[in-house]
Formats: sequence, C-alpha cells, structure tokens
Amino acid sequence: MSDLEDLVRNIDVVDPYPLWQQLLAGGPIVAPDESFALLTSHAHCDAVLRSPLVSVDRNNSTQWQELLTSLSPEDRERQERQRSFLFLDPPDHTRLRRLVSKAFTPRTVAELTPFAEQLTEDLLDAAVARGGLEVVGDLAYPLPVTVISRMLGVPEEDHLRFSEWSDVLAKSLDDGPAIDETEESRARRHAADEFRAYFTELCAQRRADPRDDLLSALVQIEHDGDRLSTDELLSTAQLLLVAGHETTVNLIANGTLALLRDDDLRARVATDPVCAAGVVEEVLRLDPPVQMTGRIAREDLEVPGGRVRAGGRVVLLLAAAGRDPEQHPDPLRLDPARTSPHLAFSIGHHYCLGAPLARLEGRIALQALARRMDGARLGELTYKPNRILRGPAKLEVLLP
Repeated sequence: MSDLEDLVRNIDVVDPYPLWQQLLAGGPIVAPDESFALLTSHAHCDAVLRSPLVSVDRNNSTQWQELLTSLSPEDRERQERQRSFLFLDPPDHTRLRRLVSKAFTPRTVAELTPFAEQLTEDLLDAAVARGGLEVVGDLAYPLPVTVISRMLGVPEEDHLRFSEWSDVLAKSLDDGPAIDETEESRARRHAADEFRAYFTELCAQRRADPRDDLLSALVQIEHDGDRLSTDELLSTAQLLLVAGHETTVNLIANGTLALLRDDDLRARVATDPVCAAGVVEEVLRLDPPVQMTGRIAREDLEVPGGRVRAGGRVVLLLAAAGRDPEQHPDPLRLDPARTSPHLAFSIGHHYCLGAPLARLEGRIALQALARRMDGARLGELTYKPNRILRGPAKLEVLLP
C-alpha cells in the first residue's frame, strides 16, 4: 500500500473491524520506499497527533504536489480557495481557530439544549405517527442539520438543501480531489459551488443586517484587527456543515445499534443521562464516525517500525486505536463508566471544535430513542459507501 487511498479502497464498510483488529495486532506498517506508514495503537496515534513534526497541510505532501500537475489552473485555484482551517497548520490554523472559537463557545452550545431536546421529541413523534422509525432519515440526519443550520442562521426552508450538499461533500473525503471528469466529480463541484454561492449571499445579508446567529458572529468577529476573509468564512461554514453534521449522523446511528443489541443498556440509558453520556463516549471509541485520519511528514520522520520520508503520509487508524487493550482494558466491552480517553475527536491543535455539540446531540438522541425502544428490533440496515466518515445509510427500528 502506498497511501491512504490504497488502504480504504477495498474496505468492507459493513464490518471493517476484523481487518482493523488484524492490523492492530500486527503492529505498524511502513512502506519499503518510506512514502507511507500505518499506525494503529493508541499510543502511536496519540504521539503523531501531538507531534510538531507532522502537518495537515496537503501542500506539504509529495503525492499532492504530483497530483497538482494533473489539475487545470482553475481546479488548482478552486482547491486552494476551498481549504478550511481543518487542513491548515499553525500559525494559520491557530489564527482561524481563534477567530472561529470566539463564535463557537460552550455557552452557545449549552443554550441549544432545550431546542435540541424538543426537536428530537418532535422528530420521533412524527416518525411514529407515520407508522415506523428509520433512524437515519427520521432523526440522525434532521437533528444535527437543523441544529447547525439554526446556529448558522440558515432559514428553515433551506435545511434540506444542506443535507443534500453534505451527502456529496462528505463522500469526497474518501476519494480526494478528482482528476478525471466523472458524474461524481461534477456532483461534488456542483455541491461546493452551490454552497459557496448560497453562503456568499447569506453572508452579505448578515453584514448588512446582523442577527443573533453564528454566521453573523463569524462575519463580525475580530481579534487585534484581524477578520475572516470571504474565502475563509465560506470554507469555515462548509466545514461546520460537513464535519459538524455528517459525523453526528453516524454517531447517533451507531449508538442506536448499540442500544438495539443490549436491552439492559437501553433501559439504563432511558433513565440515566450520565449513562447516556458514557454510551456516547463508548460508541465514539468502539464504532467511531471518523475511522481514520492522516498526517504528512514535514521532514524525514522516525515512526514505530521505520521511517517516513519528508512529504510522505502517516495514516492513523483511529478505529483500531479505540480497541487497543493497552489503552482500554477489555476493549470490546461497551462500558459507560470507562474513563480511558479515546481519539475520536483527535487531540492536540486539531482537537474537534464541535465535540461539545456532538456529545450533546448524541446524548439527547440516544436517551430519547432508548425511552421509545422497549421491545424494539432491528429491521433493515444498510451502510453508506463512505469509508472514512463511516455509518449506516438506513437503519430501520421495528417498534412493538
């Protein structure tokens, strides 16, 4: 294998965990040409995520620089314009994260609790009234997309468009930038262009008429005379949509599967918010929405098992690290009281800014579901083709 794309191409999205367990047991893998390393243990992944010797900026990647030669000037400009701070290193990342965090405070998240709770109950009531419950479409998608839309200040009638854009943009994380002109690449470009056009207009409205929402705050925030540029603002909005929405969809769906597989756990979650919060952490560890991530070596980098040359990739298999017995005793047991930290939200400079919101939505959704699932059974279950942001496409719950 020479890179992340080689690893993910043939993964079984329904159940990748036998492979992850095999890779965890086998230890680090380093390509003979030192262009690539795969790390699976918690300690190894944690160390790389904290290391100042690695980068998230693809401009430091040898493979990316080679790929750029295949792109048109227009596509190269598009790729650069659409980069979010998720793929920037300090000091650029530090600057943008500082500006965004001013508008994404714990108080903002806490104030969403009553809205998220009521929305969850309304969505479940509507599903039951229709005569069935398909968790992804009835709850896991509409809950986070409505919450992030409300935070950003997107009109309710446009929330469905958000969901459609998110579907397409999330899939692009598996594929990387498209070289060939395909139906998928056209759909991805169309979704990104529609998103930017929509938010360009909405940002202009918020500059002229600020409101009590996150987009108005992003437009207005300033630190020592520094503001977000238009491109930075649009890329940040897109990041909040995809990263703050798609991952939570998978968290809720994967958590529902855990409840369906353990009646005693479901009963505890239904009445105990502390247990519910613990289940969220265990689902993040055992069945994480983000299965893997990558870093680029800034210089020749010593890794367990060998070396990665400058510009090479280090792939961190977070889904395997979450099952590492050195970090998590009896790792395959779902234990809501477990305290060993996981890496589902990353660590270090790139620790997930939206982690408190994901935890809130996950806890609220799982508690509400648990209260309604006494005697429920699993119906149809299918998975999205996404291998990095992995989760069910359809999850039918058969209520008694």
